[in-house]
Amino acid sequence: MNNKILIIEDDKIIKNIIEFLLKKEGYEIEFAEDGLIGLEKINSFLPDLIITDIMLPYKSGLEITSYSKANFPDVPVIIISSLGKEDLTVIEAFKLGADDLIAKPFNPVELVLRVKRFFLIAK
Repeated sequence: MNNKILIIEDDKIIKNIIEFLLKKEGYEIEFAEDGLIGLEKINSFLPDLIITDIMLPYKSGLEITSYSKANFPDVPVIIISSLGKEDLTVIEAFKLGADDLIAKPFNPVELVLRVKRFFLIAK
């Protein structure tokens, strides 16, 4: 069974890059272009991992993280953000339960390795 990853990202270029990288690794990918659709897809797709931007239309990555951790505490959440690690919003994401942060622009190899790490931990 393939591991399922939900990507919540409103930037189409970044979405396409992540899709290319992770599909190449054999992951099953589902996308949401805003936070509201992201919340719906968490419930319908039931991902094994969530990758979300912080700055999203309708619902933020913070709301995604909070909802996910309250309802699916074992599903890791990786935040991708152009905000710096010390930014208060990023700190809040970690307080809400985010498991990792990848800064934009990201290194493609690093992204894939961080995703793989969560699936290795789960085994």
